[in-house]
Amino acid sequence: MAKSVLIVDDSLYMRTLIKDALELGGYNVVGQAANGEEAIDLAFELQPDLITLDNILPDMIGTDILKVYQEEGLKSKVVMISAVGQESVVNEGLRLGAKAYIVKPFTNDQLVAAINKA
Repeated sequence: MAKSVLIVDDSLYMRTLIKDALELGGYNVVGQAANGEEAIDLAFELQPDLITLDNILPDMIGTDILKVYQEEGLKSKVVMISAVGQESVVNEGLRLGAKAYIVKPFTNDQLVAAINKA
């Protein structure tokens, strides 16, 4: 059975790119969120196998969302996808439990490879 994925990004264009790449890679996209509040609500409602998480959202930053996931015991694996690629930010995301950190722009192959490893 295909792994379920929740995509979190404030850009509809980016969500569509990620969705298309993952569906081609055999994943089942079960939800999409455009802000942190939706990201938290949908993660606990849908309990996806995997979450792609942008680090810069209109209402929250991704690392704060990761903290909530960790504190509440969410079992989903998280792969961060962000234009913010500073080493300190990447390291914080990984320290907070992200399985990978992809810096935009990326290719479909890079995305699917990182997700497959997560």
